[in-house]
Amino acid sequence: MSTKVLLDTSFLISLVDRGRPNHGVAARYYRMMLDEQMPMYFSAIVAAEFEIGMPISDLPLKNFRPIPFNIPHGREAGRLWKMLGPRDEGDLRHVVRDDVKLIAQACHESIPFILTEDGSTLYKYCERLRAAGTVPTRAVKLVDGFDAAALRADGQRGLDLPD
Repeated sequence: MSTKVLLDTSFLISLVDRGRPNHGVAARYYRMMLDEQMPMYFSAIVAAEFEIGMPISDLPLKNFRPIPFNIPHGREAGRLWKMLGPRDEGDLRHVVRDDVKLIAQACHESIPFILTEDGSTLYKYCERLRAAGTVPTRAVKLVDGFDAAALRADGQRGLDLPD
């Protein structure tokens, strides 16, 4: 089966808003996921966040697999929240809480990757949990540019060889 990916709100905003700095990177990941038939998951949490700024009908919903937020996800989110300990200074509780819910969904649903533009909370906390061995899910930031190998389960990247 193809690699599964959970799409974060910031990824989707960059995908549909051509004025965003990482629109091109988001579009390349999206095209690659379509071409390689990678299942793209769309969380109910992301639907709520996205709808605040624009209607979810602006999204290519037929290409996504919806995931409701259910009790097992809530239990996993609570466990992860306790594992994180205190938030970093300046990180808003409600933002971190929703990001932890997405990480919990990805873990519970065995989704190895979350595509995001959010390096300040989602990426940071996902990588903190991953480095601690608490979660296997890896966040991939759009600001790092497009890298098809970023969605490889083994984490192997291409070699930068001198010319």
